[in-house]
Amino acid sequence: NGRRPVASVNFITAHDGFTMNDLVSYNEKHNEANGEGNRDGESNNRSWNCGVEGPTNIRDVNELRQRQMRNMFSTLLLSQGIPMICGGDEVARTQQGNNNAYCQDNEISWADWNLDKNQEELLAFVSKLIHLRLEHPVLHRRRFFTGREPGDDSNTIPQVEWFDHTGSIMDMDDWQNTHAFSMMIYLNGSDIPEVDWYGNRMVDNDFILIFNAHYEP
Repeated sequence: NGRRPVASVNFITAHDGFTMNDLVSYNEKHNEANGEGNRDGESNNRSWNCGVEGPTNIRDVNELRQRQMRNMFSTLLLSQGIPMICGGDEVARTQQGNNNAYCQDNEISWADWNLDKNQEELLAFVSKLIHLRLEHPVLHRRRFFTGREPGDDSNTIPQVEWFDHTGSIMDMDDWQNTHAFSMMIYLNGSDIPEVDWYGNRMVDNDFILIFNAHYEP
């Protein structure tokens, strides 16, 4: 339709619904404090508590939650378009499972800036991702990728290429494979049809992004 990546606002969480921390910590909403018998708020949160509902001291569960938040931030900040981060997600803010905290002016909705080690490390990770995105134009192009064009020969290097877990180029069947947990994306930094503010042709590094959606590394 002629629109460019700036027309796409990408987000995982917003002011309504779970925070990102709660998205990986709760399967169910916990809005009892709102006084409506937990009937308010969305029940389909597409969340996964990684094995335990709410806070836990189980190391493996907490490590998985940290990894899942990093996965989501990476997917968000390495995608074309405008990323929207809900304030506090970068420091793993929690609303204790409340996904409709509009009426809570207390610890449920407040941001606690006394960060623990995990929160500080997540903040540093998100900061590095943001700087990586800003420094590399191939990660925030002004035009969408074209991929392979009709008539391209086998030696043509496309702007973007998708590979399955074996390293083979993905076909339509691969996109419908519900048992696939990983993929690899190649971004061609030498084929950016844009110029910088000084009129010089943009050239960037090539990137290979590897995504693993399985709960095991």
